[in-house]
Amino acid sequence: MNDPIELDWLTRWATYAPERVAIVDADTNREWSWRQLSSAVLRLARLLETSGVKRHDRVAVLAGNEIGFIPLFFAVTRLGATLVPINFRLAPREIDHILSDSSPALFVHSSVYADTVSKLAPIVAPKRSFEALEADASTFSDAPSPFRATQNDVCMVLYTSGTTGAPKGALITHAMVFWNSVSTGLRLDLTQQDVTVSFLPFFHTSGWHVLNTPFLHRGARIVFLKKFDAERILSLCDSQGVTVLFGVPTTMDTMARTPSFAKTSLKTVRFAIVGGEPMPLELIKTWQSRGVAIRQGFGMTEFGPNCFSLNAEDSTRKMGSIGFPNFYVDAKIVRDDGAECGVDEVGELLLRGPACTPGYWQNEKATREAFRDGWFVTGDLLRRDAEGFFFVAGRKKEMFISGGENVYPVEIERVLSTHPKLREVAVIGVKDAQWGEVGKAFVAPVEGATVTADEVLAFLQGKLARYKIPKSVVLREALPKSDSGKILKRALTE
Repeated sequence: MNDPIELDWLTRWATYAPERVAIVDADTNREWSWRQLSSAVLRLARLLETSGVKRHDRVAVLAGNEIGFIPLFFAVTRLGATLVPINFRLAPREIDHILSDSSPALFVHSSVYADTVSKLAPIVAPKRSFEALEADASTFSDAPSPFRATQNDVCMVLYTSGTTGAPKGALITHAMVFWNSVSTGLRLDLTQQDVTVSFLPFFHTSGWHVLNTPFLHRGARIVFLKKFDAERILSLCDSQGVTVLFGVPTTMDTMARTPSFAKTSLKTVRFAIVGGEPMPLELIKTWQSRGVAIRQGFGMTEFGPNCFSLNAEDSTRKMGSIGFPNFYVDAKIVRDDGAECGVDEVGELLLRGPACTPGYWQNEKATREAFRDGWFVTGDLLRRDAEGFFFVAGRKKEMFISGGENVYPVEIERVLSTHPKLREVAVIGVKDAQWGEVGKAFVAPVEGATVTADEVLAFLQGKLARYKIPKSVVLREALPKSDSGKILKRALTE
């Protein structure tokens, strides 16, 4: 391999710390050392190669958060092939689209989803059950084999559904994963001694690249859960000595509302990083009251995904900020004419750096539209204060104009989230005969609480300019969310 960056991480750690625990299956209490993990990858790679998988092929996978997903990813990418994780919550018609679009050489699926697989349209690729693959791999040799991938090979295609657009297959290269890991490790001060709990879905970038691949690169330990379990995660924080916790606002809120939250020591947790969307200020204070600093982050599938991070020491003073761009990430905020914005002026975020995607799978139009003069166009609206700290103002597509004034839903949502009776909030713009557009708020109350629309609107009086205050409020038991925990504004708009 002539690449200037090291890609064969598992072989390195199997040499440096062969008996040290690399991953833990919290559902079965099974532990894998670096030697065992590396061995499993080598065996599986030989099986895949025997099955006909070669460089640049795609291997589609429909499975839950099986711990075997980790060696499968490294085995596929060791061959220079590409993993395509599929959202197991999709309908058969939606899965058909991904399989047709990605044209996999092999389709691996968990037996749990056999009924879903039976409803899929016929495909050319052979099918293998996840369980049979693991069993068959055990009969193959784990002798050293060449690492066939290069840094520019696509190791993963992640189909993004987002909250405002149609699915696109974002290309993730080995170089992206490497540079995201380097930037993450430097900003979070990751070491071999760190431990985290992984529970977010493997069909999403947060499940793979926020902490999992950076931890595997650093030789740190990952404790896996098949699904989110608030009580179990809190318990594991103490029993496994978790040092870095990661979640989205929804999961952090759920954990904070459990009986275990007040009883768990959390003494080993250095900080919690939160992404997906801005975390409500009151929830940040709740975690800080337990001695856990909240490092608000920001990122996207197409860029890393770890782009910004707030220093732990600034978590109170700059509450609500996403901090600064990570190492090897260039960022600027621009007006519609391309000129850079001034202090506290809201504009669109552009990013540049080695962790940026080369584009979208078989979608030249989307790839072309994603770049402007070498910068990745995020579609996100941000501002930067006088000290250089960045703050999210919302999505460009979500901004609406009321009476000639720009209104950013995130600003309203931040105020609404401080209402003691509200658990979830979202604001969208809707047509209005007088003002062009006005705000419409959707809120879900705290369990057991009663709140009225008039009470919500009264709460905003004096806290926001009048043109920013929504004209109507819709009460819901819960707001629709994506699989990563983001509130789906597209569903609210529809």
